[in-house]
Amino acid sequence: MQEIDFVVLWVDGNDPAWQADKARFSATKDTDVRPNRYRDWDNLQYWFRGVEKFAPWVRKIHFVTWGHLPSWLDVSNPKLHVVNHRDFIPNECLPTFNTNPIELNIHRIPGLSEGFVYFNDDMFLTAPVSPEDFVQDGKPVERLLFDAIAPGNETLNAILYNNMKCINHYFSKEDLKKNHRKELFSLRYGKGLIFNLLLYPWKRHTGFHSEHLPLYFTKSTYEEVWEREEGLLYETTTHKFRSESDVSAWLMRYWSLAQGNIVPASAGRGRYISATEAPIETVTGMIQSGKYKMICCNDTCDCPDFEERKQKVLQAFDYLLPERSSYELPEGGQ
Repeated sequence: MQEIDFVVLWVDGNDPAWQADKARFSATKDTDVRPNRYRDWDNLQYWFRGVEKFAPWVRKIHFVTWGHLPSWLDVSNPKLHVVNHRDFIPNECLPTFNTNPIELNIHRIPGLSEGFVYFNDDMFLTAPVSPEDFVQDGKPVERLLFDAIAPGNETLNAILYNNMKCINHYFSKEDLKKNHRKELFSLRYGKGLIFNLLLYPWKRHTGFHSEHLPLYFTKSTYEEVWEREEGLLYETTTHKFRSESDVSAWLMRYWSLAQGNIVPASAGRGRYISATEAPIETVTGMIQSGKYKMICCNDTCDCPDFEERKQKVLQAFDYLLPERSSYELPEGGQ
């Protein structure tokens, strides 16, 4: 079986030392510093519980942090590798409060396996997964679906546009249409096929449908993109806050999609939901059901009932994953 590592990023937005470090740097008007991008839902223990219960085959977990750690985390666990930003990001670019520089340099983490699955800390395993859910025949298991990036005021739209500008420089959509019909029109995509049918006539890439779910990458792909676009990626690495001129790690994903170098994934393997906008009963029901192998409970906006929502989300996770994992210190041992 191929060795696969998991990488997860975490920040404790309530840490006074982190807050002081962040306050030392001024964000310009084009940066994204919304508070919901940093606040903590206190649900990270359920990420580890999900991994231990549903993916016991993982070789190593690389837990990436600014420097703080959850008080309950057992750092002596042999499968756990605690990684500080300074361990893999150029020193002259630190500190950073921007996920893009962190994601773009993940392949530099010491001891990382060639193939790895990248998680944000709002992405959870909620049912059993196998390595084949992420990689088959050395190829990422993905949904190769077209999309159209529309102009807007959101920073994320600009970053997606920057990614696609780079992709169109290197890859022909006509080649993809000619050589990878099987990957483009797999029935496993379900209703998602409508994206490919509608956007098929366009001669240039207008975008790829982005799923907010754990993603499989290889260090080789990262190294290839860095070799081709070192200046572009390094420039983003210097940005301490998310900026409209950034590119993101989705560029690495798009690199494989534009080559057709994927195995079609099922439409029902995972779901994304906004934990702050969707009806809270829908959010908690999705978590408790265990219907999906993986879910993303995203924090998309400020909301007046945040604390109430947070408690209900925690209760839902505890219903699904009540047992402490080996990554947690014994109760009372914090």
